[in-house]
Amino acid sequence: MSTHSLLHIQHLSTYFDTDEGTVKAVDDISLHVRPGEIVCIVGESGCGKSITALSVMGLIEAPTGRIADGIIDFDGQNLLSLSKNHLRSIRGNDIAMIFQEPMSSLNPVITIGEQMSEPLIIHKKMNKKQAQKRVLELITQVGISRPEQIAKSYPHELSGGMLQRIMIAIAISCDPKLLIADEPTTALDVTIQAQILDMLREFRSQSDMSILLITHDLGVVAEMADYVVVMYSGKIVEEGEVVELFANPRHPYTQGLLRSKPIINQRQKELYSIPGYVPNPLELQESCYFHERCEHCMDICRTQEPPLRDVENGQKTACWLYEKEAAVHV
Repeated sequence: MSTHSLLHIQHLSTYFDTDEGTVKAVDDISLHVRPGEIVCIVGESGCGKSITALSVMGLIEAPTGRIADGIIDFDGQNLLSLSKNHLRSIRGNDIAMIFQEPMSSLNPVITIGEQMSEPLIIHKKMNKKQAQKRVLELITQVGISRPEQIAKSYPHELSGGMLQRIMIAIAISCDPKLLIADEPTTALDVTIQAQILDMLREFRSQSDMSILLITHDLGVVAEMADYVVVMYSGKIVEEGEVVELFANPRHPYTQGLLRSKPIINQRQKELYSIPGYVPNPLELQESCYFHERCEHCMDICRTQEPPLRDVENGQKTACWLYEKEAAVHV
């Protein structure tokens, strides 16, 4: 695996202006994805995972949403400085995305074949006949039989699992360098989930494609990730190599997430859940945003935001518990 970054996000802040105030959906985060690497962003709903992905894709809608600060460097280009036409030539071609809800992501009045042909005609400059042939190959490649019939079908005629496969086929059709997968197994049964994940791994191994995988499922993280980024209330609170992070989680939020996962063959009276609630994004003050839910909360946690710093074995944690340990590794 290469050591340089294909995607390097630096100090990204994405805000939404509402009548009640400004929501800092993503607040000064930095992360990188190397060629051929699978990076998982994990956290509860509303922590900023999907907004990070949409920021990379240039799909934050103005005037309500805006990227307030930061750099999104993709393959040596700052995506935030590109014209709309230039960004459009990269989106769907070099960077592709599998959206969270395939039924709402596909046009209900256009056939599957026509929707799959569009990026091939635009980005690969194929004619209609070439695109139709490639569509049938892609449908077969993602494990769907009767490709001719499927290509003539409309989205409502296919199951959720088939639609998700079609979304994957569209995403990989132009051989992207980076695939962003936003909750690609949501609402699918476990058998189909496993097939989807196997498919993503296979495409990664075939083309050295990088994957930025967004999920709240720690089982998916353990199975897929090389590197894990844990987000909470728009901030990165912990990150590290997947084996190290699962074996030795440092941040109390990460520890809580791992405790919330059911254990096979172990009877539990009640599944653990992190106490309290995610704070209102309009009421965030200078502090550790997790302090009201944390059993280790100290006075400093209520008044100062902990920096994300190296602690050990490449892990980074934003927690005052490890201030002295982090200082040793700076």
